[in-house]
Amino acid sequence: MTYVDGFVAAVPTANREKYIQHARDAAAVFKEYGALKMVDCWGDDVPEGQVTSFPMAVKCQPDETVVFSWLVWPSREVRDQAMPKIMADPRLQPDVNPMPFDGKRLIYGGFEVILDE
Repeated sequence: MTYVDGFVAAVPTANREKYIQHARDAAAVFKEYGALKMVDCWGDDVPEGQVTSFPMAVKCQPDETVVFSWLVWPSREVRDQAMPKIMADPRLQPDVNPMPFDGKRLIYGGFEVILDE
């Protein structure tokens, strides 16, 4: 069964187009190393919670938008073999493709797919 890496970030709303280009460039690299699909979603209806929420989790500021993204891999093994190569790829280095958001507030994790209908 497939494996998924999930991400949530707060992106300055003014950087929407920069973020889209950053994601496109990154998607090409991830797919070259084995990812099946990359999906990036710009927050449209992401309410602030009282106890927990996406905005609270990434400390979203009034001038930022929550982005929710995921990568689909054929397996965790493919992902684990690809990640060191991806992180070393010159096309994803900060001087070439800088993150247009505060990476310190990025939340990410890998997930075993248990249902895919």
